[in-house]
Amino acid sequence: MKKVLILGVNGFIGHHLSKRILETTDWHVYGMDMNTDRISDLLAHERMHFFEGDITINKEWVEYHVKKCDVILPLVAIATPSTYVKAPLRVFELDFEANLPIVRSAAKYGKHLVFPSTSEVYGMCHDEEFDPENSELICGPINKPRWIYSNAKQLMDRVIWGYGMEGLNFTLFRPFNWIGAGLDSIHTPKEGSSRVVTQFFGHIVRGENISLVDGGHQKRAFTDIDDGIDALMKIIENKNGAATGKIYNIGNPVNNYSIRELADMMMALAPLYPEYADGAAKVKIVETTSGAYYGEGYQDVKNRVPKITNTCEELGWKPTTSMADALKKIFDAYRGQVAEAQKLMD
Repeated sequence: MKKVLILGVNGFIGHHLSKRILETTDWHVYGMDMNTDRISDLLAHERMHFFEGDITINKEWVEYHVKKCDVILPLVAIATPSTYVKAPLRVFELDFEANLPIVRSAAKYGKHLVFPSTSEVYGMCHDEEFDPENSELICGPINKPRWIYSNAKQLMDRVIWGYGMEGLNFTLFRPFNWIGAGLDSIHTPKEGSSRVVTQFFGHIVRGENISLVDGGHQKRAFTDIDDGIDALMKIIENKNGAATGKIYNIGNPVNNYSIRELADMMMALAPLYPEYADGAAKVKIVETTSGAYYGEGYQDVKNRVPKITNTCEELGWKPTTSMADALKKIFDAYRGQVAEAQKLMD
């Protein structure tokens, strides 16, 4: 019966993971977050132990629970590109500095640290598929603060690897564009304030134009959240220590589509739902520049395809959800929130 500590338990990955753990195992979840909107239905569960707090303030609680639990998942991070450009220091302070003491505590108490790296660490890697053991990590110039997130996460990966050389039991996982219900709030009308699928979805619900940055030709490999959680569960279980000292890309190379193709797919799906049809009818797909959308400090990656050979072989995992099914699940999940999101237009 494992005790799993999830910091950022109310976040996108945190709440999906907690739900899966409570539904399918006898493990206990010890969670901290500043909000509870996504996990409200889990709070009464007998194996859910929630504390409302902030990892930058409640440091004693965090250290005590690192010591108490078996597996540590520090999921607190800023992961929206507009913030990388506008507030790079905030990104560094939270994603690196605030997480470093947690990494050190995991090493100190001999725990299994399951740390969220990111597909962003590969930067503008030129490989056709990004290999966690061999691909070069290539970032742009300093005057493009967009890369602060990639650099902060990469440095943390290197620090964790260093602790691993001294005995830390760790696994680094790199999510490739995980999508699903609860990714970001669809009640955020400001462009650039959420990740692309939620951004587009919110525009469709409210009948606003969808902006394609630099033509929307950049491609991403999208991964359904349930496929991602399947892999995470196997990492946490860590059968026979298979995941110890490993770096895993968790993505779906088959679902590799351009942002323009994503917009087209979502616009084709929306009219099939009475709740979304009226909003979708008002939407036009327009083009903008990255400078106008994010600011001058932005730079983009043209393609981002994960090599998942070791993830599949070592964890006995494979992604199974098609892009069409992943999008349909999102459209299904938000049907009850349409009226609330439309009020943002008033």
